[in-house]
Amino acid sequence: MNCLVTGAAGFIGSHLVEALLGEGHRVIGVDCFSDFYAPGLKEANLAAVLGHPRFTLHRRDLLELDLPALLGEAEVVFHLAAQAGVRSSWGREFSVYTHQNVLATQRLLEAARGRPLRKFVFASSSAVYGDSELPMREESPTRPLSPYGVTKLAAEHLCRLYWVAHGVPVLSLRYFTVFGPRQRPDMAFHRFLRALLDGRPITLYGDGRQTRDFTYVSDIVEATRRAAWGEAVGELVNVAGGARVELLAVIRELEALTGRRAAIETRPAPAGEMPHTYADIAKARGLLGYEPKMGLLDGLREELAWLEALRAQGGVPDA
Repeated sequence: MNCLVTGAAGFIGSHLVEALLGEGHRVIGVDCFSDFYAPGLKEANLAAVLGHPRFTLHRRDLLELDLPALLGEAEVVFHLAAQAGVRSSWGREFSVYTHQNVLATQRLLEAARGRPLRKFVFASSSAVYGDSELPMREESPTRPLSPYGVTKLAAEHLCRLYWVAHGVPVLSLRYFTVFGPRQRPDMAFHRFLRALLDGRPITLYGDGRQTRDFTYVSDIVEATRRAAWGEAVGELVNVAGGARVELLAVIRELEALTGRRAAIETRPAPAGEMPHTYADIAKARGLLGYEPKMGLLDGLREELAWLEALRAQGGVPDA
């Protein structure tokens, strides 16, 4: 199968690329290596596959490429490229989010019109729900609390429009708080672990009582692959770990794993942060045969091992 993966050098995208190559597929990757966090980390994410004979990487912005030519003989599109981050989506930076999350998605969908694609899988986010009732179901109201969430919801709507009007076989997956090796430096577990290993205080936004439905990256990749090979189209599907945990409880687990006591510095919760997330994943089970396999503690242990290995190889670049 010929696969196009956007955001190929990112946290989730690089794991997906490896999984697809491991199954024997040909993969064309696109990543602009933005400076949202250290490009050196993205280089490291793809280090194992850069010389692979079935992998081609385009280091360009999606909107700078000839998208019809890029799609070429692609049979499946995995659209993971996006400007991430809730806190930085306010103010003048919003134009970056509309460029990367909305306009790039529309242009890619437009290029997909009339092509015999098997599937166009779009990576959305739990941020579209906002402060919704729990558990969050696909039919729950979508009231994003951040500009980032607004752009992901807009992209979902574009995907549905192109399916209804032009038959693009889209499937949108709402990822819930992904963690594991290669996690972005701005994300909580990465920040917490680095602080513990460096002997620095952990910066905690809010009182730590907020809860998240944490999902290990290999489970996310498995669901994403299943979305491509299955028959479902035109759907929205939650992909999550299936259980929610308080951030303070996570910090206690990290203390046990590292053998270090956390000093915590609290700051006010920033605008746009969701107080709680918790997904109903019945639809993912029914449509995709998805079942999360990695528990929180084992996943944290894997992320810690990855971060320690990075440090041993010469340190971790700043975010």
